[in-house]
Amino acid sequence: MAQQEKNWDTSYEWKIILLLSLTFGLVGLDRFILPVILQSPNSTMAKDLGLTPQDGGAMAGYLGMAWGVSAFVMGYLADKIGRRLVLAPAILVFSLMSVFSGVVGTVMGLIIVRIVMGIAEGPVASTGVAVAVEASKPSRRGMNNGIFQCMISLFGLALGPMIATRLLDSHSWHTVFMLVGAPGVIMAILMWMVVREPAKRADTGHGGGGTPFLSMFGHRNAKVAPLTLICAMGGIFVIAAMLMGYLTAPVGAGLGLDPITAGNVFSAVGVGGAIGQFAMPALSDIIGRKLSTLASYILAAVALYFFTQAGPDNTTTLWILLFFASLFNFAALAILAGPVAAEAAPPGMLASMAGFVIFAGEFVGGGISPIIAGKIASGPYGLKGALYFAACGLVVGFFVALFLKETAPSKVKA
Repeated sequence: MAQQEKNWDTSYEWKIILLLSLTFGLVGLDRFILPVILQSPNSTMAKDLGLTPQDGGAMAGYLGMAWGVSAFVMGYLADKIGRRLVLAPAILVFSLMSVFSGVVGTVMGLIIVRIVMGIAEGPVASTGVAVAVEASKPSRRGMNNGIFQCMISLFGLALGPMIATRLLDSHSWHTVFMLVGAPGVIMAILMWMVVREPAKRADTGHGGGGTPFLSMFGHRNAKVAPLTLICAMGGIFVIAAMLMGYLTAPVGAGLGLDPITAGNVFSAVGVGGAIGQFAMPALSDIIGRKLSTLASYILAAVALYFFTQAGPDNTTTLWILLFFASLFNFAALAILAGPVAAEAAPPGMLASMAGFVIFAGEFVGGGISPIIAGKIASGPYGLKGALYFAACGLVVGFFVALFLKETAPSKVKA
């Protein structure tokens, strides 16, 4: 093992982590820019298509459910046929769907486009985790997964709202979607050229019959991680779907901020999320996966609660509270979907395991939770009630995570 780590191909490791990071950043930009455009007062999208906050939550939910199913199915396929055949076409398709989001003229057309986008983005998550783990030296596994995953926050939730609100000052919502979709075509080509296939796949495993599918569920974390990840993803995607509406809605229903100020406050989600997805998985390499996850859940819930109690007078306070809520929420997601999932996988089924964990988190947390939050936001509890729903989910996630088994190499004896 020591000799293997000594001869590690560090050049390929950093090259593929860079490509995965940029690609996942584009996934975040394409995915999260819709709620910002839909709810921005400078956009005519809601009026043009007749969309309500409940429609926005449902749209995020449909994409999340499609993402989750695809992450599992396509992750399993990637273990069978290889990483490149799944990853590169998926990147191309989700980029084209972003462009098509800007040309549809009906609600049903947009729903179909976003569902196809979710189908294409799912394998980038599951297969991307597998590629990152396979390329990473074991002692850097958490850190590299953190670098890769944090870009969805940085691009999608930090830069995205600021880019969207400023572009909408001088461009139509149609143009904004087209601009953010184009770079993915280049990334698809580069990914095809650079990605290496693992030495062992699921269909070349034991006795010529492959790794038995049900063996994937033998590890305790294969059952616990999906359940607790539902809570982390629920928090993230409810916030992403409802926050811009809460920030810009008139005082009483929301905070009454102007679009530019709201975009700046919203950027705290991305900045905090990016730091959390990088720093906490790296820290979990040292202090362990379980402790890092538990701390992340409880701190995220506390910060989000205090954010809902803050008024519009001090946007710096709003930004700081949202920053910490997002930092720890995204940290829990990154640890669970990355190193925890990878370290629970049997040989040859790394992408399948990552896909299964992401499937559960996305389908319920990223799919059903925003739909429920949209209904709450449209009812008597309003947009703040939707944020309370997210905070309660984080508390539940903490209690479920108590059942995780520690798997960090630094904490587990060889």
